[in-house]
Amino acid sequence: MSLCATACRLPLIASMLFLVLTFTAQDAHAQTIQDRQKRCDGGDAVECFALGVMYDKGEGVRQDKVKAAELYTKACHGDYLPACNNLGLMYEDGNGVRQDKVKAVELYTKACNGGDMDGCTNLGFMYEKGDGVRLDKVKAVELYTKACDGGYAPGCHILGFMYQKGEDVRLDNFKAVELYTKSCNAGYARGCAQLGFMYANGKGVRQDKFKAVELYTKACNLGDAGSCFYTGIMYEKGEGVRQNTSRAKELYGKACDLRLEEGCKAFARLNR
Repeated sequence: MSLCATACRLPLIASMLFLVLTFTAQDAHAQTIQDRQKRCDGGDAVECFALGVMYDKGEGVRQDKVKAAELYTKACHGDYLPACNNLGLMYEDGNGVRQDKVKAVELYTKACNGGDMDGCTNLGFMYEKGDGVRLDKVKAVELYTKACDGGYAPGCHILGFMYQKGEDVRLDNFKAVELYTKSCNAGYARGCAQLGFMYANGKGVRQDKFKAVELYTKACNLGDAGSCFYTGIMYEKGEGVRQNTSRAKELYGKACDLRLEEGCKAFARLNR
């Protein structure tokens, strides 16, 4: 057999192997969905929730909000609290179900009372806005505090912002810094971004632009577009870091990629 006879068959063999592996993966995925559906039908609330997320996000299946709502409902009836929270979001926004903010409040309340801190935060929003429930800012603060104390970083961030602005609580920048720090330490990008702002402007903490750059960079790396933009400004101006226009341009580009228009404009300005 010639060398070509062997070598020329390799791409065909590789292609056939790829097709076999592809169909095997697809079959395995379909089997996984069938197995999950079977377990869900058997009363496994966690599997109902997992399937609900797949249909909600269109991950591995065709997106179907109605199907997702049905699965979340089943999981919530089985007292799986994250499902109650997700179902609450669907009723609040009218996704897959008829919009019903009173029902959303009921579901968030169930989730929160059972210890789901995401549910407490969403319930806090409803009380703060007066959606589906009588407006009660004091109750909203209580719920955000519960979420933060329960280790839910977005709850700490929201509460910190209220203290920073003096909205429905006495203005207290020191308390805001404490809450933003807790949020950032838990890996929440917006908490790091807001903490960076406090350091950059000397609010509730001694002004420290080096620290601000460090925090904005962390938030940027976590996907916060505004932080990428502000870090770019600091590199362009040489605030807290040695001036570096190339680095600034890179950060503006990242902000643009994260769909921040100001980042796109700043990138274009430096790219001329």
